[in-house]
Parts: sequence; structure tokens; C-alpha cells
Amino acid sequence: MSFDVLAPHYRWMEWVLAGNKLQRCRTALLDHARPAKRILIAGEGNGRFLLECRRKFPHATITVLDASLRMLERARMRLRKSGLKSEDIEYIHLDILEWRPAKEPYDLLVTHFFLDCFSEAELRVVVSRMTEAASKDAKWLLADFQNPRSGWRKHRAKLINALMYAFFRPVTKLSAKRLIEPGPFMQAAGFARLESRRFDCGLLGSELWQRRSLACSAETQATGL
Repeated sequence: MSFDVLAPHYRWMEWVLAGNKLQRCRTALLDHARPAKRILIAGEGNGRFLLECRRKFPHATITVLDASLRMLERARMRLRKSGLKSEDIEYIHLDILEWRPAKEPYDLLVTHFFLDCFSEAELRVVVSRMTEAASKDAKWLLADFQNPRSGWRKHRAKLINALMYAFFRPVTKLSAKRLIEPGPFMQAAGFARLESRRFDCGLLGSELWQRRSLACSAETQATGL
């Protein structure tokens, strides 16, 4: 899988097809992820989220992992042009299925419009890799396409998602043939969903997860149990 061929066109394609909806979805819960000192962004793409992440966490160490060299180059260029601090940002050109986490864990994981690229078997490995990289109280930001459960929204999303896979699979060599819900894999890995928001009639979703030990403690305090 590689988005190299789409890297020069991805920004205008995103704008034409979705306006600012995807970026809104990426950043919807960013404020809720504070504080973060070590951040892992997997499948960042051309760097639009990276800019907002650097603005929110100017002193954090950030690792950007992507299988597309051209996307990484564009992310690096976008950050440089912004004038934001570029120190303590590491760019890794590698498929996440081949990547092994560093020894020092990350307290914030980010996967925006990335987990939908993988088959069910691959998704298990990706979630395992991300979990291996996470600190014991890590948070996980996730933005992606969704499948509403019923009604016209379900049929609309199903059609849109099918069209996207029909385009992206041959162009980027995706192995995924359909959208796989990552939630069960994340729960099995010890994460709990803290908050979620839906956009564009349920087609897009933004979620904040946290490793279950701390998440459960927060829920217990909130309920007074």
C-alpha cells in the first residue's frame, strides 16, 4: 500500500470531495487529548493534522509514520512553511506492518483516516503495534469513515464507502475491500472509548479512546461509584 501517486493531488481532491469536513473530524477532539508529551501519528498523509497537533503541543516529541515517502515530504514541507517548531519531530518512512515501536512509549496515538486501509487480519496487527507503542495511560485519537446502523444514512454511507474503495484499492494497492470497524480490536487490546462525535449524517466519526485502567477510573469517579 502506498499513497505516493496521490500525494500531489490529495489536498485538492479532499477539498473538492469533502470541503473541510475531514479536517474538522481530525481535530474535533484534539483539545481533549491534553496533556501529551510523546505523540505517534500513523498514516498522517500530507500534514494537515500535524500542523494542528504541533500548535496544541508545541513542546511534544512527535513521530510521524507513513508508508508514502511523498506524503511525508509534503507533511515536512507544510510544517516548515508554517513557521512552527520542527524540532523533536521524527519522520519514519515505513509500512506500519513492518514497523516496531521504540522503547519509550507514547502517551498519545493518532490514526486519522488510516485504519480503514487494512483488511481484518492486518487491522489486528496494526492495533497490536499501536498498543505495543502506548504508555499505560495512553489516549488514542481516531477519525474515520463510518457505517450508520439504519435508515437512509446507512444506505448513503454504504454507497459512498463502496465508491471510495472502488477507487482507492487499484490506485493505492489497498488490501481492504470494505470498511472494518476497529472498535472491537481496540477494546480487546485494553482501550475504552471516552468520547465520540459524528459528522456528515453519520458518514464521518471522531473518537477518543484511552487505556482501560485509567478510563474506567475516570468513569467510576464520574458516576460516583
